[in-house]
Amino acid sequence: MSFYVVDASVAAKWFLNEVHSPAALGILKDGNELHAPDFFLLEMDSLFCKRIRRGDISEIDGNDARSILASLPITRHSSETLRETAYAIANQTGCSLYDCLYVTLAVLLETRMVTADRRLCRRLADNPLAGYVLWVEDA
Repeated sequence: MSFYVVDASVAAKWFLNEVHSPAALGILKDGNELHAPDFFLLEMDSLFCKRIRRGDISEIDGNDARSILASLPITRHSSETLRETAYAIANQTGCSLYDCLYVTLAVLLETRMVTADRRLCRRLADNPLAGYVLWVEDA
């Protein structure tokens, strides 16, 4: 069992059949302790809405995914406590503020953030924060 921060790119793969979905599902199946910022469910709601509009999933499937996601044992943390550090990291790295909230949480919890966002991994590869980011296939 491990202790991770998970971002929406990983959670999306729990519900959508995509590349790296098996690795993402492994994070759930292994009984890991999972954490995310408090806006995580809203970010996932936005993703489900987008996929419904595109016709990738039905509204029923989106609603089912929302219910399942809300019931998963993911500890959510206040974004307010992460805000200042995330803002500084975003300005330093050029990464989105939302991505930096996940990274900041990983730093605060002294763990790693699991992501399926290749661009984020590349942006942080030569940064001291790289040790806090873990590619989904390596989890």
